Amino acid sequence: MKESPSTAMAHDLGLLFLRLSGALFLLKVHGLPKLLDYSNQLLSIEDPFHMGARLTLILAIFAEVVCPLFIAVGLLARLSCLPILFLLGVALWVVHPEWSLEQGQFGWLLLMVFTTLLIAGPGRFALNARLPGVLRNV
Repeated sequence: MKESPSTAMAHDLGLLFLRLSGALFLLKVHGLPKLLDYSNQLLSIEDPFHMGARLTLILAIFAEVVCPLFIAVGLLARLSCLPILFLLGVALWVVHPEWSLEQGQFGWLLLMVFTTLLIAGPGRFALNARLPGVLRNV
């Protein structure tokens, strides 16, 4: 069954809104504070896999700054969801397993947003739509 043009447009606008709001929210609340206050973050970041604070922070900045920017513009959006989902999983299940649902609600909501984008893709209003072949669906 084919979607009507107005249904397809609503679907793509919904994915655009989800991409932009989720990416900008993650970037503003977590990514930019880590990037702009790097030296203090280096002293306080959790290092659950014992890779060293510097590498852990660099990977967190990648997941919370670079990946949201890619998602916002819709470039390799599905692929960019993976580091974010990994980081959220580590935060919720490894670093803060004692958190109640209420304490971790921001993380759970972000997990829902980026899992939805991973499943649904970035939509028609994304740079991915202009890429050739298999890259269009990544």
